[in-house]
Amino acid sequence: MDTCGAILKGEVAAFIGLGGNFVRAAPDTGALEEAWRRIQLTVQVSTKLNRSHIVHGERSFILPCLGRIERDEQQSGVQAVTIEDATGCVHASVGHAAPAAPTLLSEPKIAAELAKATLEERSTVDWDHWVADYSRIREQMAHTFPETFHDINKHMWAPGGVHRPLPARVRTWNTENKKANFLTPKDFFEQHEAVSGENEFDLITLRSNDQFNTTVYGFNDRYREIEGTRRVLLINLKDMDRLKLAAGETVEVIGDNSDGMMRKVRLAATAFNIPEKCCAGYYPECNALIPWRHHAKESKTPAGKLVRVRVVRSGTDEALIGRSFRGTEESG
Repeated sequence: MDTCGAILKGEVAAFIGLGGNFVRAAPDTGALEEAWRRIQLTVQVSTKLNRSHIVHGERSFILPCLGRIERDEQQSGVQAVTIEDATGCVHASVGHAAPAAPTLLSEPKIAAELAKATLEERSTVDWDHWVADYSRIREQMAHTFPETFHDINKHMWAPGGVHRPLPARVRTWNTENKKANFLTPKDFFEQHEAVSGENEFDLITLRSNDQFNTTVYGFNDRYREIEGTRRVLLINLKDMDRLKLAAGETVEVIGDNSDGMMRKVRLAATAFNIPEKCCAGYYPECNALIPWRHHAKESKTPAGKLVRVRVVRSGTDEALIGRSFRGTEESG
């Protein structure tokens, strides 16, 4: 979030992304994309194209790299990398497919070459030695973080991999009272916005079953029986009746604009079993409604599960849409 704020303020001169889709993943989509185009240099190291490649800085480079399914041969032979799944389990991965082109470099090779070109004689790291055999990189990881990566070059080959230490998984709570502690939004968020008006809602952003991060594989969500589209706003039937909204009617969802920034997304109202005065929409389509400053205090994670929005019928007078929210509560 600090990066988002710096980009919006024009304080970032260059951005290098090792994978990822920063523009699409970050909040305040409209303002961020506009500011992103003013960055002097953007570089994307990638296996596939995404929106961060077509919304770019004044000067931009795309550096294609080897994908994980492709064979990665370095000086010592075919290399293995480690990956971590959603459960914190780390295991080895070796590519077997022929590279898409002989000129493709691996991510470690690209990072090493950038370091060599940037640091030159100031560097104390033998980058070529590391790239020649990735196990040497992992040895240094184990030396730096022994509690997590001890003997990782051996453990990574175990069937199913090895779980890195996650105390919460075994119900170990490293807190003062040795219990799991829950925080209220007022204590947790940098800024908490209270819902007050009759057409104001708490928005929850969510993902479909056919999605991984910002990558959307299809438009059918079997979790919620939504088919053919993601441009929907899930809303309680009582709220729809109260606002006199018909099923599938287009609505304007307006985010907090107390800072003078307009945030608006057009969606189709869809009845769903959700608490009254709450609504839900998909990520990353609803990122445009999340102010960049609206995040958790410590982790800086965008507060995509509690976003105050206003819902009005499409075509509503712009003066109403532009009206400022009331009752913003700040903490911290």
